[in-house]
Amino acid sequence: MKSSAYPPLDGLVDLACRDGVDIRPTLLRVLTDLYVQKPKHSAEEETQYAELALGLIEVVDAPTRAVVATTLSNYPGAPASVLQKLGGRELPLDFNAPIPNEAKTDDLVEMFFAVGADERRLILSNLDAAATAPVRRPPAASSELIRRLETAALQHNAGEFGRILARALGISPALAERVTRDQSGEPLVIAARALGMTAAVLQRVLLFLNPVIGQSVERVHDLARLFDDLAPEAAERMLGIWRKTGTQSRPVHEPAHYDDERRGARSITTPSQQRTGRGGGELPSRIKSSGR
Repeated sequence: MKSSAYPPLDGLVDLACRDGVDIRPTLLRVLTDLYVQKPKHSAEEETQYAELALGLIEVVDAPTRAVVATTLSNYPGAPASVLQKLGGRELPLDFNAPIPNEAKTDDLVEMFFAVGADERRLILSNLDAAATAPVRRPPAASSELIRRLETAALQHNAGEFGRILARALGISPALAERVTRDQSGEPLVIAARALGMTAAVLQRVLLFLNPVIGQSVERVHDLARLFDDLAPEAAERMLGIWRKTGTQSRPVHEPAHYDDERRGARSITTPSQQRTGRGGGELPSRIKSSGR
């Protein structure tokens, strides 16, 4: 399958064809959402969308076909071949019914971490269509918890940051480490939005926590724009997916206990300071010289 008219989808198309990662229902919905966002299409775009959609309709479930049929029914000039294909399949009568999660939760998480920045943004922008049921909004994290996360980031202590993040979000330590050490940064933006972190704190976290991100001002600004554009509902839905993956931690949204704070302080002020001298000493000087 080719999708040159929709370059950001190339990574998703590749993943959809891999064994063990069935994201075809999500791919069909994302592709259709992108299609209807444009009022007019070239002949090439029409052909490519129809070819992709016709192939995917054959392998997705009835609720997914219902969502696509509803989306296309409100779009003038939708491909007749696709509408005919959808009309010939048995669809649920209630198009407003919750959409079941066709792919395994673990597969959805793996898909998100495997693709690039453009594909991740497409997934986030379409989570309302891809999610199963409304996710209850978690309470905002306490200011003390946010302070501890920021302190760990400023100390370049990714290990401590991940441990605090796992408890704060109620996700597994392994997944929290992946979020923390991701080289692209979108998972950190999702976590920050879900926790109620401010944009200023997030920028400091991005600058200091991961040197790959922090050394690129352009990358930090791009992630800051994503944070501004990211709907809280999308972050909450992704957090709901994360919480279903692996062993979860108990989310913490209250100020940490005194003994926890002492343990966190000890872990921040010892090994991280030694690592700072080897790997992170240059970044603060650059920021200071630029007036940040």
